[in-house]
Amino acid sequence: MVIGPVFWIGFIILIVVLLTLDMFVFHKKGEIVNVKKALWLSFLWISLALLFNVFVFLMFGKEPALEFFTAYVIEKSLSIDNLFVFILIFSSFKIHPRYQHGVLFWGILGALIFRAIFIFAGIALIERFAWVMYLFGGFLVITGIKMVVDLLKKKENEQESERKDMNQNSFVTFIRRVFPMTDDMSEPRFIKKINGKRYVTPFFHALLVIEMTDLVFAIDSIPAVLAVSTNMFIVYTSNIFAILGMRSLYFALKGVMDYFYYLKYALSAILIFIGGKMTINHYAHENGSTFYIATTLSLLIILTLILISIIASVVRSKQHEKKESKVKTGQSIN
Repeated sequence: MVIGPVFWIGFIILIVVLLTLDMFVFHKKGEIVNVKKALWLSFLWISLALLFNVFVFLMFGKEPALEFFTAYVIEKSLSIDNLFVFILIFSSFKIHPRYQHGVLFWGILGALIFRAIFIFAGIALIERFAWVMYLFGGFLVITGIKMVVDLLKKKENEQESERKDMNQNSFVTFIRRVFPMTDDMSEPRFIKKINGKRYVTPFFHALLVIEMTDLVFAIDSIPAVLAVSTNMFIVYTSNIFAILGMRSLYFALKGVMDYFYYLKYALSAILIFIGGKMTINHYAHENGSTFYIATTLSLLIILTLILISIIASVVRSKQHEKKESKVKTGQSIN
């Protein structure tokens, strides 16, 4: 599958057009995005990704299209984990909902650039040093196991302390030492000029933390996508389409995050599975073995894990609501 410069130029133009529409047409300045609008926009972004998937199928065939869709699903599911962190970031820096989309827009814009660097570096490493596939595979398995262990250890009081301390982490403390800061949030600006001197605002700090968070998540998600395909065009386009819809998905889901209680367990299982698949398939390729995990089977397993986690989360939430209702009823009777 050879991708010429025409496809790259066309894709870049498409992304610029979509970002422009998202910033200046789909959203008004200072608008608080409601759930209904966010759901419609999420549907739009997913539809655009699927349309692009059809384009890949028509231009390059079945296998690249399947790889794109699988990579998109992986990146989309793993990106949901970012949304939990975004809630903590905006809560810690007290960013009003009407300004959150603007901060996320610039955060996503930075992510587009950094993801390209990460993907290019990852593919270059694989092409030069084939054994890196084993390293990536092992890293994903370890990350998935660590995620499960952390989830089992974490308690509610620990989550509360994390929520309070995010504004005081070492990265934010370092930024405050480097850049003079003002607490003035009367205008949604990253930098303000006061008495002839420039100061950064909490909006700037929130943006930097979002960028750092995305870089951390990219360390997990990009090797996972590289397990599906090492074609730069497939990996980058699937990554970008998953990222483009993150803002709308954030506003659509932030009020119902509790319904995704078991999602992180599914994500950890996906990382472990993808890491194992990467190792097995690379070994099969290097040693001429006929045993390998096909992309179709990978997609089926990933979708099944996500679906089971969502169903289990909804059932848990319903049971929790019933218990709370019984407790309130009992209290009112007394």
